[in-house]
Amino acid sequence: MPLHLFATASDLGPIAVTLLVPNPLSDVAAAVTDARTSRAGGRVPGLYANIVISSLAAVALAYAASSGVPAALRVWGAWAIASGLVQLVVGVGRRKLGGQWAMIVSGALSVLAGTSFCLQASTDGASLTGLAGYATLGGVFFLVSALRLGRTARKN
Repeated sequence: MPLHLFATASDLGPIAVTLLVPNPLSDVAAAVTDARTSRAGGRVPGLYANIVISSLAAVALAYAASSGVPAALRVWGAWAIASGLVQLVVGVGRRKLGGQWAMIVSGALSVLAGTSFCLQASTDGASLTGLAGYATLGGVFFLVSALRLGRTARKN
């Protein structure tokens, strides 16, 4: 596959944009599902904050794509930090419910990874390769959370 479809020096290619933008949208879907499942335990404002943050990140990533890899890394990093902090707050706040370890660990890792992405954006040769591992690990944590939520929904 031609490399220009992923990224050039001046902007991201169509495949890179197609892979980047849906990731925060999957975070939106997970937060919506969590909010619906959590209704029995009361509203969780942090989940709604995460929906807004991740929705804005998807729009910002689509816009940043025309400015190149460093801009996309900065937006991705800011999103990872903000949504990670929200996940930490929500997970710690709900730890008495049990099964929150995945959200707590995911939130902490997101803050660390987001900081790393923002720092990497300032270096020569900034690259999107680190995002693949972050997205994969995030998918694993979403799967664990989905399984936990499924069990909780069946009990109620």
